[in-house]
Amino acid sequence: MTPSELLRELNEADEGRRIEAKRASQIGKSVMETVSAFSNTPGLGGGYLLLGVTRDQGDLFGAQYVVEGVPDPDKVSADLATQCASMLSERVRPEIQREEITPGRVLVSAFIPEAAADRKPIYIESRGLNKGTYLRVGTTDQRCDDHDLARLFQARSTRAFDGRLLDGTTEADASELALANYRRARKERDASAPELDYEDARLLRSLRVVQQDDRGVYRFTVAGLLLFGTQEALADAFPMVRVDYIRVQGRTWVPGGEDRFTSLDLYGSIFDVVYRLEAAIMDDLPARFTLPEGSLHRVDVPLLPRKAVREALVNALMHRDYEVHSPIQVIRYSNRIEFRNAGYSLKPEDELGTEESMLRNPILARVLHQTRLAETKGSGIATMRREMREADLTPPTFASNRESNRFVATLLMLHVLEPEALAWLAHFDGFGLSREDRQALVFVREVGRIRNEDYRDLNSVDTLTASGALRKLRDLDLLDQHEKGAATFYTPTDRLLTPEDDVAALPAADDLTLEVERGSQTLEVGGQTSGVEGQPLEVGGQTSGVEGQPLEVEDQEPEEEREGLLHLLPPDLQSDVRELGKKAPHDELRPLIERVCRVRAWSAQDLATLLDRSYEYLQPNHLKPMVERGRLVRTQPNPFAPNQAYRAAGADDHE
Repeated sequence: MTPSELLRELNEADEGRRIEAKRASQIGKSVMETVSAFSNTPGLGGGYLLLGVTRDQGDLFGAQYVVEGVPDPDKVSADLATQCASMLSERVRPEIQREEITPGRVLVSAFIPEAAADRKPIYIESRGLNKGTYLRVGTTDQRCDDHDLARLFQARSTRAFDGRLLDGTTEADASELALANYRRARKERDASAPELDYEDARLLRSLRVVQQDDRGVYRFTVAGLLLFGTQEALADAFPMVRVDYIRVQGRTWVPGGEDRFTSLDLYGSIFDVVYRLEAAIMDDLPARFTLPEGSLHRVDVPLLPRKAVREALVNALMHRDYEVHSPIQVIRYSNRIEFRNAGYSLKPEDELGTEESMLRNPILARVLHQTRLAETKGSGIATMRREMREADLTPPTFASNRESNRFVATLLMLHVLEPEALAWLAHFDGFGLSREDRQALVFVREVGRIRNEDYRDLNSVDTLTASGALRKLRDLDLLDQHEKGAATFYTPTDRLLTPEDDVAALPAADDLTLEVERGSQTLEVGGQTSGVEGQPLEVGGQTSGVEGQPLEVEDQEPEEEREGLLHLLPPDLQSDVRELGKKAPHDELRPLIERVCRVRAWSAQDLATLLDRSYEYLQPNHLKPMVERGRLVRTQPNPFAPNQAYRAAGADDHE
């Protein structure tokens, strides 16, 4: 990149991991710290120094970079090249460019390549190894601690951490169940694989997961015990190696709210845990149905593709940092599943899903790739994206944080711009939003925050495009900006979360339709649609699955159904409901909903029919906000429960 291109990117997206801007009228030790950091940081691919700019702090939402210029660009360029050759433990060869931006004002840029693993760490010699070695963390250069240095030296050796032998282990520590699961998975991929005929000890040795120590005793490697070890052996070597499956009520985890979540803790080898946890997740997911071409029988399909769930789970197990003693967490919220593991991505976030693979645990990866548990190298994230796209679901998002040494993959149980989301987004029709903007707003409403990386994952755009789009949504008062530079994230504003208080309610909500694929045909059900919150829709007198309530399309006229529901109310309340106008304001409709729900618990669809509203309008614009504000309560803690209903807060359920 040229100096002018770097300047443009700075002003579009601020400093990032790969660009460091400095005034730098002369080359000092702070510049060498950045050179060390760019050279050492694994997977970064190097970075750019841009010299001759300064920050204008006048911008409320982040400094803009202005050209000050380098007074003597020839001298600065020569000094930089000389110091990169003489001040560091290894010679670094920067690629230096100069460019005159305005008359008399020249910028100097230098690309610092990442050093080969066998040359790291590169440090400032005068400070020594312990005080002169740096890594790039976010937008800063941070001095390496002992743990960082150990990793850099480990990368120079031929044996990764997962290849280390574990004293005290023997081949007798192998789990019969894990070995059986491996054989089954290996046979599914290659039924003619020769190792399938080996007895257990020979199989372990052929996989190189047990090796001889100095006394000729076969010991498990770290990878071998993680893949095939018994629970007892694993508890001795890795007491915190487990996976916690946590089910949280609602969309957020409230600290201290023990009654709001349940947890299933799974111990055991990878070839044991992965199958048990996958089964627990899939059994727990709500289902939607499809009507295969030429068939009258429904086929239930989990709301998330099994392959995407498995790949996210295997990704967490395969790439986690096993030197950190903390469990993997799989957190199931009402609208998404998060897979959290120790171990930041060794690849930059904008390169996730590309073919090139960087492995923290190469032996683990090799064995898992031999089975159907993991995709071919480098394709796991690409597989998740493909599976979610083919299911018409919001793309997965990924967050890697080196400072906290964490990685999070998120699968949203949300169809791309489904009817409920479209009804909500219609409040913002006059804002000039693109499809990408709309998808980002739905994401931030569901998750509570969004970053540049999330926007990129959702919409397959570059960093600059994502930055510009998020700033536009900020300027429209739909998002609040927090932090600056690469740490920037956005949260929803009140205007976004409660559009009915700021924008006129959607006038045409009753006209929405949902399309349901039936082979190559399409069925449209006008004004009475489902598919909200991932629930199934059936037609022809079958169950709709909208929070478990019936949707009679052919068997009963809507007005007859409404009359039947009205007769469940006291006479005075019947009259008030009949007199309710189609355009009644919120301060009239919501108190009436509350009175109706004091009589008995009602499904969302029955309330919509009773009040002569569409489900798509009533559920997001009134029922959900009333639950969130404590005026209504759900009768079932799980929003996806098939018998879900609403009643007034404090009222007895007479059902």
